[in-house]
Amino acid sequence: MAIILVVDDEVGIRELLSEILIDEGYDVRLAENATAARRIRTELRPDLVLLDIWMPDTDGISLLKEWHVGGQLSMPVVMMSGHGTIDTAVEATRFGAFDFLEKPIGLQKLLSTVQKALKHDAPPLHPPLTLEAFGRSAFVKEFKRRLEQAAAKSSLVMIKGVTGGMAEICARTLLPPRAPWLDLSSLSSALTQEMLEKISGGLIFVPDLAVLGKMQQMNLAYAVDRLDKLNLQIVAAVARPLSSLIEAGWDNKLLTKLGEVWLSLPPLAGHADELPEIASLLLTNFVERGEVQSRRFSSGALNALRTLPWKNQPEASWGDLYVLVRNLALTALEEEISAEDVRRVAPVEDNPESEKASLLPLFGRPLREARDAFEKLYFEHHLRLEGGNMTKLAERSGLERTHLYRKMKQLGIALNKRHEE
Repeated sequence: MAIILVVDDEVGIRELLSEILIDEGYDVRLAENATAARRIRTELRPDLVLLDIWMPDTDGISLLKEWHVGGQLSMPVVMMSGHGTIDTAVEATRFGAFDFLEKPIGLQKLLSTVQKALKHDAPPLHPPLTLEAFGRSAFVKEFKRRLEQAAAKSSLVMIKGVTGGMAEICARTLLPPRAPWLDLSSLSSALTQEMLEKISGGLIFVPDLAVLGKMQQMNLAYAVDRLDKLNLQIVAAVARPLSSLIEAGWDNKLLTKLGEVWLSLPPLAGHADELPEIASLLLTNFVERGEVQSRRFSSGALNALRTLPWKNQPEASWGDLYVLVRNLALTALEEEISAEDVRRVAPVEDNPESEKASLLPLFGRPLREARDAFEKLYFEHHLRLEGGNMTKLAERSGLERTHLYRKMKQLGIALNKRHEE
């Protein structure tokens, strides 16, 4: 007996569709919003979903995109709306919807659409992008080895410096074949033992710690305490310092646990010749997942990518590249992305005159104060570039370590335990 999930915020429509489908011999489950639909889809894996577009918490198109991007669209989805438009129907189809029903839904139209959808074989899903695809880049290959080595010994790994899509690529690299996947940020209700047991052997992903609400923070803490017992892995991403999360009210004990094992993606600086291939892989991934229309880079665009200035904030360069490629795909007017498109959205080179202007206030201060202020800016800048590594900072600045520590404390530069080690 086929299981059909009906998702609609109007109780009358849910009941009407349920009665009709039950009379036809189907097993019908009902959800009043996207939150309930996510839970039922995870628990039961329905054979078909009838999904309303206009809902108060998360609209149907957004939920469809979420399932599509997350590789969860393993069943046909028929969209329903009382205010349907051609554009909405086209968008729904682009993200994997099987068909579109306009309310009020006629009995024969409903039953024929359901029958066709259940007979329809879902198209094979493109496997999610992982770091394996970047194997020709030696520096990415080395990072992948470090990530897998860390995950083999720790069930909790943090990715620093990137969030969202690029962090997901890292996390999916660690997901065993056919293992369950849970994006914790998509869960707004309380996490339960039963829910964790159903994804045993899988991976819990947190695309950005900084955006988690109180309930999601409690869910994360709940999951962290049960990882080893349920054979689960957590990969969490964050771009902000963990100290800022403490200031935002996070539990210090949880953050300490999260920060025990972490990695940062290697900077792109110094790897200009590999940027075209990396960007092309990202673009292909966006197209295959249906996030953008069919796009490809021209040879001129690929050459333009080689010259981009990734010197600023190198720890965030992967995130910058991910956003840049997606922006190019969404805003280019032609199927072939040109060099002009790259120059239009690319990061701007540092302007020496603007840097000089930012130092002008120092010129009005006494020499000793101006020197101390400049030295503080100098050491804080290079400390960030070296990822907090005091040995490398000593080498770069030409100072002996003991003198360097003394100088930084004199300037009021805070050193955490990791820096001091």
